[in-house]
Amino acid sequence: MGSIDEEITRLEEEIRRTPYNKATQGHIGRLRAKIAALRLEKERRLRGPGGGPSGYAVRKSGHATVALVGYPSVGKSTLLTHLTGAESESAAYEFTTVSIIPGMLQWKGASIQILDMPGLVPGAARGRGRGREVLGVARSADLILFVLDPEHLEFRSLLGELDQAGIRVNRRPPKISISRRERGGLEVQSTVRLTQLSEADVRAIAREFSLHNGLIVFREDAGAEDLVDALAGNRVYVPALVVVNKADLMGEADRDRVRRELRAYEPVLVAAALDQGLTELKDRIARALAFIRIYLKPPGREPDLAEPLILRQGDTVAGLLDRLPREIALAFRAAQVWGPSARFPGQTVGRDHRLSDQDIVTVLTYRGSRGTS
Repeated sequence: MGSIDEEITRLEEEIRRTPYNKATQGHIGRLRAKIAALRLEKERRLRGPGGGPSGYAVRKSGHATVALVGYPSVGKSTLLTHLTGAESESAAYEFTTVSIIPGMLQWKGASIQILDMPGLVPGAARGRGRGREVLGVARSADLILFVLDPEHLEFRSLLGELDQAGIRVNRRPPKISISRRERGGLEVQSTVRLTQLSEADVRAIAREFSLHNGLIVFREDAGAEDLVDALAGNRVYVPALVVVNKADLMGEADRDRVRRELRAYEPVLVAAALDQGLTELKDRIARALAFIRIYLKPPGREPDLAEPLILRQGDTVAGLLDRLPREIALAFRAAQVWGPSARFPGQTVGRDHRLSDQDIVTVLTYRGSRGTS
């Protein structure tokens, strides 16, 4: 294991020493591919018999999960307490959380699980400070909430630790499809003009992942990092927000400076211990999670507007059926929809119909079933 870490360090240092330009970008891409392949090998070894430390056992619940990520002592535990009422145990001598503490935030009918996690320290992605377990939990979250404070405003190293763990923040997967074959060589196709990679670069990077026979198709202009991510196949793409806690300790000039420096993330400034800014933060969390509210209407009756069914943006009628009793899903015949997603009131749709916020839905089942009609 030590030799893998040493080789990764050597390659990272070579990247830092290499000036980035048109002539060197292919070489840098190949170095990044080597690093990614080495990290995958390290992961495989850690997952082997008896390999790797046991992770935190966190049972997901609610409609979505939010992971609090930050340095030690930035007030994540206080934030959890004031958002959810859950008490997070801290080690008094370090003011750091010693385990992962869940709490439940209620928002307009949605239950949002908030996870207070130990603070990340440099080297977390390589296992320091139980960082691998913490990052493993962050990988499964629906939203990452970076928690900063006036003394810890620089969070590029946090992004770096997540990046090393295969967590891509506020990004989408590259439009690159990859298929392997047993023979026939490697074929490279593109539906667009590639300006960042030559075919030779693509083939060299693919070789680092032992892809010698297969097909790579680019559906957008992509760089070496995009190709490495697609070949690695273990990246997760998670939306993120930034909250700056203890904002009561900052003057207005400092607040303006923080908003400018972090404008790409539109930070929310709060003072959790004083319950300041938490309403805005809750709304921002809910918007980032893209909740939609669906109201069920039994046939021939008024819809139940008091208790919406919470889904996520992009969900279809099939996703709605997953939240209903199994016998209804099995007997599903069609659905009628009133609201933003319907072309006309009461439109009859199938399982693939995409729903919108505040749609009203009647589920129709075959007669004789135990469904809704």
